[in-house]
Amino acid sequence: MTTDSRVAILGLGYVGLPLAIAFVEAGLEVEGIDANDGRVAELSAGRSPIDDVSDDRLHAALGRRLSVVEPPASHLADADVIVVCVPTPITKSKDPDLGPLLSAAALISEHLRAGQLVILQSTTFPGTTTGPFREALERAGLRAGHEFDLAFAPERVNPGDPASASKDVPRLVGATTPAATRRAAALLGLINDHVIELSSPDAAELAKLLENVFRNVNIAFVNQLALLCERMGLDVWEVIDAAATKPFGFMRFTPGPGVGGHCIPVDPYYLAWRAREFDFVDRFVELAGDINLAMPRHVVDLVAEALNDRGRALRSARVGVLGVAFKPNVRDARNSPAAEVIAGLHGRGAEVAYHDPHVPAFRDADGTSRESVELDELIATSDAVVVVTPHRAIDFTRVYERAELIVDTVNSSRGLDVRPRQVLRLGAGWSGG
Repeated sequence: MTTDSRVAILGLGYVGLPLAIAFVEAGLEVEGIDANDGRVAELSAGRSPIDDVSDDRLHAALGRRLSVVEPPASHLADADVIVVCVPTPITKSKDPDLGPLLSAAALISEHLRAGQLVILQSTTFPGTTTGPFREALERAGLRAGHEFDLAFAPERVNPGDPASASKDVPRLVGATTPAATRRAAALLGLINDHVIELSSPDAAELAKLLENVFRNVNIAFVNQLALLCERMGLDVWEVIDAAATKPFGFMRFTPGPGVGGHCIPVDPYYLAWRAREFDFVDRFVELAGDINLAMPRHVVDLVAEALNDRGRALRSARVGVLGVAFKPNVRDARNSPAAEVIAGLHGRGAEVAYHDPHVPAFRDADGTSRESVELDELIATSDAVVVVTPHRAIDFTRVYERAELIVDTVNSSRGLDVRPRQVLRLGAGWSGG
């Protein structure tokens, strides 16, 4: 039974906020800390910025033992446990960017006291917890494994799926000492039914990367298959459906306009970068990442092909994009392939607008900001509509009834009546021959 009762959480996004709520609901006192003053104000007012935590649930936690503050107002020294849930992005050259993580460590080091447990949850490469993160913490003079405990326990949150943060999802943890591992496991056992203790933070870090790189590699494979099917005149969606009837030895993945979010597009490069430090070039993982990053350019080419079929050039054409969130039914647009699709279309001379019921404003990969327009307006004013993110809230029956020309990158036209050569599908070609 853990005696840790006060938890501080750095970063209140898709990972940190559900974690904070879960600890409060388990009876702990939680201080949530975020450097974004707008985020702090929003949360303090009881408005949840993420889909997986309702306003009612947030409000209930605030009424119990949850407080939300900016870093200068935090009480890190009073916490028994400090959990770090900050972003771990990549640079333009696809190298790990540990800036947010090291800033969090620097803040902690100013308040670190003997006896505390620090848990890193941000997805990163093996050796981060025991390397640069630990070094930044130890600048205060205390040593991990001696005066304070240090562990890595990766998040397993799937944005848009509240069940992914539920108690029945197993949690991994590895610390710098066996005692620290047991301590962290006892704490996590308050909010997870199954906690799996690993031999080290490095093992836990690599396990997390394996989970996400596995998805990236398989998505890259079906994206390549989709490109092959386009050349062969086959329907990749039919092929995948057929293969998925096998009850063993096959896992269904589907192609699309690219990958997005805070992990899947990033993690292959974290793994490949770390591998190079061991004189190991992981071409397989890097290639998968590059294939997925290239898909938005292919989508732009499909739009040009579709317009050319109607005797129109992409330049000066009006193109409407449906969905800019990185996955269906969420508000999160981080690393969305729509950013590259829109920038690519605009870069080739198209006039671009978008509709997304969950994302009212969006910045493309070139930094241009746009606001969502109404669905009927988008359909009426577009020479071509490209489906990037198929939200349930989008009336696709209306889209396919009214739009004259559609590029479908996600098989949203499945089961709907479409006219001959109305729809150009990624991985399948034209509807109706």
